[in-house]
Amino acid sequence: MRKALVAGNWKMNGRADANGELVAQVLAGLDAQIDTDSVDVMVFPPSIYISQVVSLSGGRLGVGAQNLCEFAEGAFTGELSAGMLVDAGCSAVLIGHSERRSLFGDTDTRVAAKVEAALAADLIPVLCLGESLEQRDSGEALNVVAEQLRLATENLTVEQIARVVFAYEPVWAIGTGRTATPEQAQEVHAHLRGQLQQIDSDIAAKARILYGGSCNPANAAELFAQADIDGGLIGGASLKANDFVAICQAAGAR
Repeated sequence: MRKALVAGNWKMNGRADANGELVAQVLAGLDAQIDTDSVDVMVFPPSIYISQVVSLSGGRLGVGAQNLCEFAEGAFTGELSAGMLVDAGCSAVLIGHSERRSLFGDTDTRVAAKVEAALAADLIPVLCLGESLEQRDSGEALNVVAEQLRLATENLTVEQIARVVFAYEPVWAIGTGRTATPEQAQEVHAHLRGQLQQIDSDIAAKARILYGGSCNPANAAELFAQADIDGGLIGGASLKANDFVAICQAAGAR
């Protein structure tokens, strides 16, 4: 059984005082309700708060960044390198989130370069994959996510691919209140695992594939009960301690 993982993407939310309260409540909830042997928990705050959250969590939460630059250093104003994220205390980084792809121009080529940069710095890449509503309605969802996976990993070794966490996030379900049905999500997760099977059977068996897209306490258990869903990439619900802990509890009970 693959160990579940729940990752909270705070997006552009949080302030210093509120962060302290949120982290304290999450840790208290995890202590009271969660068997940490059954689920890993990570949070991805805005970059300016990474060091604060690392300090607040005391090593009890994994802390990651929401983005990174594919270059190690240079004249890239406003960017952060993988090495800088490591210095700040990160253990992971989100790559290819749909908002980065659609709003900030992260192409498949750039996503692949960012995955390589993260791996070179020993960060865990959480690689986001997903289709638009138009692509789903046209029957292209499986082809779209499979191609995103192929392009992001085609230059990696088998050993490197084994270090990647994958996150399926249907673009049409992010922040909309719409959620893929458990059957829809499972179909895509199984397809992605099948793509990994073509690379290496051991990787396919061990890879953690998360679901992202309006996951909440009401639907988490049913989603996580699916054979190929190994946890969640949680957006808005990660900003509410009780909701986030409930989702972690559902993941740990799968």
